[in-house]
Amino acid sequence: MQRTKAPFRADEVGSLLRPAKIKEARARLEKGEISADDLRKIEDMEIEKVVHKQASIGLKLATDGEFRRSWWHFDFLAKLTGCEMFHPDTGIQFAGVETRHDAVRVIGKLDFPDDHPMLDHFRFLKKSADQAHVTAKMTIPSPAVLHFRGGRKAISKDVYPDLDAFYEDLGKTYRKAVKAFYDAGCRYLQFDDTVWAYLCSQDELKKARERGDNPEGLQQIYARVINYALAEKPADMVVTTHVCRGNFRSTWISSGGYEPVAETMLAGTNYDGYFLEYDSDRAGGFEPLRFLPKGNKVVVVGVITSKFGELEKKDDIKRRLEEAAKFAPLEQLALSPQCGFASTEEGNILSEEEQWAKLGLAVEIAKEVWGN
Repeated sequence: MQRTKAPFRADEVGSLLRPAKIKEARARLEKGEISADDLRKIEDMEIEKVVHKQASIGLKLATDGEFRRSWWHFDFLAKLTGCEMFHPDTGIQFAGVETRHDAVRVIGKLDFPDDHPMLDHFRFLKKSADQAHVTAKMTIPSPAVLHFRGGRKAISKDVYPDLDAFYEDLGKTYRKAVKAFYDAGCRYLQFDDTVWAYLCSQDELKKARERGDNPEGLQQIYARVINYALAEKPADMVVTTHVCRGNFRSTWISSGGYEPVAETMLAGTNYDGYFLEYDSDRAGGFEPLRFLPKGNKVVVVGVITSKFGELEKKDDIKRRLEEAAKFAPLEQLALSPQCGFASTEEGNILSEEEQWAKLGLAVEIAKEVWGN
């Protein structure tokens, strides 16, 4: 049966390929040829268009494609009280490619500011989504992301000599964020999270140790922070998470199945749904889904890749859903691409036409598997 609440049987992670008009406008802004207000007006028009496009292909939700962002995570984190963007000597290393040299560090006491710019971003999205008769979905990075990538070195020892105090303030900051988005009208919020996948990767665990961090016990710490953030979530608000193995210009970072974290993640965090990547062998098998508690939680199975344009075959996708249903009830499953199409403004290596074909395929299969 179809679902009337999020996450929907056919869903999407969040980011979409940036339209040429936005890319051109950003380039012109950097050259000083237009103002920031000029860019915002162009973003507004493109977001309105993309919201209606999502509705037109049959999705029950719409994101703003993260069109106003350069990064899926840094734009949000850098605007938290106590955080700043900086430019280290190296970027993030993906498989065969390195990102721009941007990062975020903690330099003061954490808080969620009342004027965080993404609250206004959401309000504009909701207005457009209401006009298109779909649910507005907002995506922000998980609290774990602020800690794991930079680790202890990216958190001021003067402000937080004890990491327990950091984790406490991180939970409070995100609880405040959840309330702020709810008060702005958000009923579908997602915490995007690379860290659960990194905790399944021996290479990433090794890197953490080499920079002086101890990954032992981190999944339990992150679960406590997440659950604290969600503890006062109103009953009519859905909060999901997306677990990502890295997505930059169609490349990746981590490998490893979900088994090391599945019990803590699926049974130990109070999310309403989990977007899990299953588009490659790097994700392992569906066996970890056995830890999904019976009831209302949903796993959105990401068996359609967002990294490349070739369209999957319906029968292959249905077969994989049948495999997943051996470990979690079909009524607790849904379908989406494995990730967004543009975690950074550069975007993945496929066309907009191929992007929409992928999302349209998810809608068609969902109707056939779960009914209208």
